[in-house]
Parts: sequence; structure tokens; C-alpha cells
Amino acid sequence: MTEPRRDGMTALILAAGKGTRMKSALPKVLHRIAGDPLILHVVATVERLGCERAIAIVGHGADEVRAFLPEWVQTAEQREQLGTAHAILQAQDWLKGFEGDVLILSGDVPLLSLETIAAMQGRHRAEGAALTVLTFAPEDPARYGRVVRDASGRIARIVEYKDASETERAIREVNAGVYLANWPLLHQALLGVGNDNAQGEYYLPDAVTALLAAGHPVAAHCTDDATEVAGVNTRLELVSLAALYRERIARRWLEAGATIEDPATTWIGPRVTLDEDTIVEPGCLLYGRTRVGRHSRIGAHSQLIDAEIGSDVTILSSYLSESSVGDGTTVGPFAHLRNGASLAEQVRIGNFVEVKGSSFAKGAKASHLSYVGDATIGAKANIGAGTITCNYDGERKHRTVVGDRTFIGSNNTLVAPVTIGSDAYTAAGSTITDDVPDGALAFGRARQAVKPGWVLARKGITP
Repeated sequence: MTEPRRDGMTALILAAGKGTRMKSALPKVLHRIAGDPLILHVVATVERLGCERAIAIVGHGADEVRAFLPEWVQTAEQREQLGTAHAILQAQDWLKGFEGDVLILSGDVPLLSLETIAAMQGRHRAEGAALTVLTFAPEDPARYGRVVRDASGRIARIVEYKDASETERAIREVNAGVYLANWPLLHQALLGVGNDNAQGEYYLPDAVTALLAAGHPVAAHCTDDATEVAGVNTRLELVSLAALYRERIARRWLEAGATIEDPATTWIGPRVTLDEDTIVEPGCLLYGRTRVGRHSRIGAHSQLIDAEIGSDVTILSSYLSESSVGDGTTVGPFAHLRNGASLAEQVRIGNFVEVKGSSFAKGAKASHLSYVGDATIGAKANIGAGTITCNYDGERKHRTVVGDRTFIGSNNTLVAPVTIGSDAYTAAGSTITDDVPDGALAFGRARQAVKPGWVLARKGITP
């Protein structure tokens, strides 16, 4: 286990719950908003916040959850669901010798903003608190834990709904489940937390009482935005939060200088980056680690997943995944780039062209109706309409290489492995099975034969 910096801030993400009310075999934190599981929304917030490290406490479906986490997020497993305090203690081995603060977040709360976390940090520092809890005051506090304050207005304890008296249940200020705490002090407090409560669980909020009893200051920061601390417990709540997320992420990018023409129909994931003067037309889905450069236009109904888009690029109603597009390139309409497709500058990929695991050098083009798979296409090469690279022999994939300034005629079949040199031509309708030298013309088609009068004779008609 690598050790964290002793003075940094570590994020602890609670992600062990099953989410019974979701009525799903999928762990709750893996249900998606804007293409990303809920937990990746939280991870994206942690990454933007600049935390020194992140540790996810997993439990139900632990292996499934781990599979979605980036490598830099460590995991600790809560094998028995014994409460939130017990969950936090599962990370203690990762935090040996750590003396900084831990930020405790829930893996099913996707809308928490950096601004609210910063305000919470400000309160934590100003009051020299051992622990600061985030609170809010909804119109209906429902079954949230109540925040009980003393006569001076300072937090005295947090009472879970099932353990609260009627007087305590009347309190509107409730616990949002977000904490910032000095790890050594919190760790010591958690070791003393018991489970004498209605659910027989070890509650993280009981650390408030333990820290106060030990003479350590505890603070509370109340946010006026109840929606950003809302969790997901049902599919209805998932849809409701997704709509709020869509509006907020669009506003964020509009304020940053991008144009989102119709926020109501545009979905942008939490890990997406848009540069200034990007234009996103209606109906687009931008997911994963997609990045779009300056002055680029993402045309209506395009879908980009883990795509790297340069500047001055035009994408017209196309699907791109795990692909990169260089400056000044045009893609589409109705093109499909996938599995590591890489386009350099000023490339043209036209309508109904699929590019898979292939690279196009500067100025190359495939304008229509082609499949280019596992190929290297040289600078200013032209791939004619209807061209197919035959890259799979039923057992293995093979590569096609097309040289610079080479012209591939329409309706060609390029049977890999095959190399066509630079400044070469292949005739329309050819099947190319052998390498073609630089500057050569290759034919690979059957000789045409014409039988005059054949149809008339077949039909018994005299000319």
C-alpha cells in the first residue's frame, strides 16, 4: 500500500450499499446518469477538487464496482453491512500514518458542487473543527438524521430518524451525509462508536458525540440547495436527479464559453471537457472522457464516448468511441469511428464510413460508404466509395497499409495483410490480394465478357 502525504486531503467514498429499492441486480452506485455510473460522478468531483487520493469503500457487488473505478482510486471492502462508521474503518489500513483531513462522500450523491465543498472547508478551517458535517433543511425532512443544536446554536449531536423522539423529528435541519474530518481524531472516535440503536449498526454520525465528549470542536455547514445533496434510492429519483444534472452541466459549460444549443436534449458526462467556442447542437450525447477543442462543432444527434476532438473540427450526426480526431477534420454525416480510430489534421470521413482501429494521416479521405478496419492510411490518400478492408480471416486480424497520395478506386476489396505503396492507383472494382509497389497501377478484377443476343435467344425472340 502506498502511503498518502501526511498533510493532504483524502476522499473516502461510501459505495457498499445494495440499493434494495432500485429493484435491480446492479449495485446502486453503478446506475447511470449521462453515461457514467453514479460513483464516477463522485469520482469526477473528487478529481476536480484535487484530493491527494481517493478510497472507495465497496461491498455489495464489490468486483463490479471496482471494474468501473479508475486505477488511481483505491478500494477497501466492507464484507458485512454493519453501518457507516464500520464502513469508514475498513479504510484504516490505507490511512496508516495519515494525519490530514478526510472528505467523506456518498457514492450515490452525484450533484454535490465544488462550491459547496469549498464553503464547507472554509467553515472547517475557520472553526478549527475536528469534524464538520454538511447539513440542509428541506421542506420535508422525511427520514433523514436530525441535527440537534445546543442553546448557543452549535451542533450537539445527530440523531437517526428511527432513534429520534417526536420533538427531535420536528427539527428540519438534517444530515446530508457529507463530512470533513481530521483523520486521526475521527479514527479514534470511530473506534469507540457502539451499535446500541434501532438498527443495531455503527453510525458515522455518532462520531459527532464522541468528538464533542473528548473536547474536540465540531462544526456544521448548512447548504441552501437541497437538490445537490440528494441521493438516489429509486429509479424515479434517478430520473429526477438526471434531469437536474443535465440542466446544471449545461449551465456550467455555457458559463465557461461553450454553446449548448438545446440543454433539454443534450447530455454531457461529468468527465467531459469543452473548450471555448465549442458548439454542441441538439440531441447530442457526450460521455466518458471526451474532450472537444476550440471552435469545433458537434452536429445534431452525434454521440461521442471517450473521444478526443481537436480544434476547428466538424462532427455531423455521427458515432465516435475511443477515437481521436485532429484539427480541421470533418466527420460524417452518419460515420462510425471506434476502437482506437485516429484521424490526423484535415482528414475527411464522409457519410456511412466506418473506421475501426485505423489511422488516417494528414489530408487523407474516405468520403462515402466504406469500411476501414485495422489499417494505416497515408497522407492525402483517397479511399474510394464502397471500399472494404478484409481484415479478419475468421481467426486473426490483419493489417492493411495504404501509402501517401495513393488512390484506391471505388468498390475495392483490400484483402489483408496487404501493403499498397505511395503514389499508387488501384482500379475500380478490384480485389487486391498482393502488395502493390510505389507508383504502380493494380487491377484485380475479372475480365468482362459480352455475349450479344443472349437475352433475346433465352426468351425465344428473333432479332
